[in-house]
Amino acid sequence: MRGVKFSKSPLLSERLPLWRQRLVLALLLLGFVVLVGRSLFLQGINNEFLGDKGRARYERVIDISATRGRITDRHGDVLAISTPVRSIWAIPEDASLTPAQSRDLAQLLEMDVRELNRKLASERDFVYVKRQLPPELADKVSAMKLAGIHQKNEYRRYYPSGDVTAHMLGFTGIEDNGQEGVELAFNELLSGKPGSRRVIKDRRGNVVEDVESVRPPLEGKDIVLALDAKIQYLAYTHLRRAIEENKAKAGGVVVLDARTGEILALVNLPTYNPNNRGKLIGAQLRNRALTDTYEPGSTMKPFIAALALEKGKVRFDTPINTAPGKMTIGTATIHDAHMHGVLTVAQVIQKSSNVGISKMALSMKPEEMWTMFDSIGFGMPLKLGFPGEVGGRLRPAKNWRPIEQATMSYGHGISVTLMQMARAYQAFARDGDLTPISLTRMDTPPTNVKQIFSAQTAREVRAMLEMAVQPGGTAPKAQIPGYRVAGKTGTSHKLEGGAYANKYVASFTGFAPVSDPRLIVAVMVDEPSNGRHFGGDVSAPVFAQVMAGALRTLGVAPDAPLKPLATDMPPVTEEM
Repeated sequence: MRGVKFSKSPLLSERLPLWRQRLVLALLLLGFVVLVGRSLFLQGINNEFLGDKGRARYERVIDISATRGRITDRHGDVLAISTPVRSIWAIPEDASLTPAQSRDLAQLLEMDVRELNRKLASERDFVYVKRQLPPELADKVSAMKLAGIHQKNEYRRYYPSGDVTAHMLGFTGIEDNGQEGVELAFNELLSGKPGSRRVIKDRRGNVVEDVESVRPPLEGKDIVLALDAKIQYLAYTHLRRAIEENKAKAGGVVVLDARTGEILALVNLPTYNPNNRGKLIGAQLRNRALTDTYEPGSTMKPFIAALALEKGKVRFDTPINTAPGKMTIGTATIHDAHMHGVLTVAQVIQKSSNVGISKMALSMKPEEMWTMFDSIGFGMPLKLGFPGEVGGRLRPAKNWRPIEQATMSYGHGISVTLMQMARAYQAFARDGDLTPISLTRMDTPPTNVKQIFSAQTAREVRAMLEMAVQPGGTAPKAQIPGYRVAGKTGTSHKLEGGAYANKYVASFTGFAPVSDPRLIVAVMVDEPSNGRHFGGDVSAPVFAQVMAGALRTLGVAPDAPLKPLATDMPPVTEEM
């Protein structure tokens, strides 16, 4: 067959059997029908699978951040607000920067170039380069037009009052969620709910088309606090001065509205700036008014006197013999700083006699004292929602020995927080009842009031506490020109390692004006070490300064003649 052309090959002249022609044609037609049917099925009937696969390659659902609600004081002054910022992120696979570009970007972002290169060398699909940049700085990064480097709109919390309101407000984390204080207590309400939208992105992650809004964001709600920014600043200023003058370790001030239970001020020192938390330590973060307990010392005595009055054990003028200035119970001896002889019940509070108050306490059953302490709220948290809030220490009455019952009457063997003590004095500032404590502004008077003592008992103890700040009492430095003031000092040794150390907590809790109590101020100074450690010397002046400024801020009318304060007599030394 050499030399024969392929087109002339005799094999091509052979005819195929007719059945083979028809079979091949039928198979081709069948295949065509199958393809057409499959195409119709996928595109017209069951098109979700391929549609989902296709959209997965270019469509994305991205979150839309909800703006966090503002926090304001009771008058509308902004205390916390979210400001727009931008975060720089990258797709490492696409971010092929030259050494010069890496250096310029690192310098602009104030980063180490090695850290930047490490992030861009990651095998992940997405990395944050730098979070929460000011928009003007982010614009400079954008102007560099670097491949694989992108930006994302976010929010950052800003606190105009800085360290003055730090412990009250707390702060948010990098994701704008509450971490401390009011920010955490009301996080769900403040946060709102993020929305989402569907977009088309190219392979580099750039949005090329906004398709639709899937869910609009639900913006966070604003919170109006009970706090008064002016009173807060007063408390902060005078507490700081007292800490410095007395070379103290720490301190706290709480200001309550006696009528409503609203927290008008809450200050702790040391404090911190929530706008710059780069070098925070635990001591700065502690909200001492709610998380630290202390033995209240003589500020506890009015409650024992009130209970004794309530139980009919004594009257306002019942005489109690405190001579010879000491009292032995078992193997322990209770001392007064001075021998007073016979004192009335009112004078026991005025002079702060340990012997006198111990005799009143021992005239009652331990269970009666425990029930009173429990009804006031000692031994349990106030449940304000603050992180780390504690309830203090109140042991079961069945375990009390007589000496323990006696020492508890003047504030040893029991521990409280400053906020608990401020709230407890509502029972004397009001007519023997307590209201719940409120972080937020109240527009209507509280209705869930808890009666602790009778109105008559509350008025009698109020008169005793007014005597305590007058000449012959323990706290003449708590007096305020033009206002009648009532309150009680407290000085207690600190417990360290199960034993009392030569360190003190000086405190004062009181209210004004006595004729119609409006405010309660509780002051605690921890470890004063500049030669003075009594509550009447260290904490009472802070009370007077804060209370005077707060009453004037609120426009409370004076209830006493403006005359020189009677402080010429030295204060009676407190018993510890």
